[in-house]
Amino acid sequence: MPTPAELEAKLWKTLKSDMTVMLGLSKSERGHTRPMTAQIEGEHGPIWFFASRDTEIVKALSQGKPAAFSLVSKGHDLFASVEGKLSVDMDREVIARLWNGFIAAWFEQGEDDPNLALLRFDPEHAEIWENANNLLASIKILFGVDPKQDYKDNVAEVSFS
Repeated sequence: MPTPAELEAKLWKTLKSDMTVMLGLSKSERGHTRPMTAQIEGEHGPIWFFASRDTEIVKALSQGKPAAFSLVSKGHDLFASVEGKLSVDMDREVIARLWNGFIAAWFEQGEDDPNLALLRFDPEHAEIWENANNLLASIKILFGVDPKQDYKDNVAEVSFS
């Protein structure tokens, strides 16, 4: 049984290694999310995303707005839903620190591309699920045993301060 702190640590580790989330604004865009690559500095955020100014998510951001992202680890052993505030933050130092070849491929004029938008996500709350026993659960289902008891202790709600 992992503790909430252990699940939170696993969330940050997974975000740093897997990096792809489905990001969207809360209560707008008719629930649309889009795949985005998360960039993380430090242990607990903020989480940064590079985006084009002509995308709907950037156009909808005037000040910070409530947003959320979903994460599924590559091995399907961790799932998370993270809520927070998303804003455009054109901090030139952050852009320079996070800039890499993958980002450069999307912005032909480099770090000064007029279509470049740096998004800052400040996490506030998360629900994290660990799927450590999916093979065991499948076997239990085959034998008519309810696997839900194994999963109830593998969920944590975390508030970020």
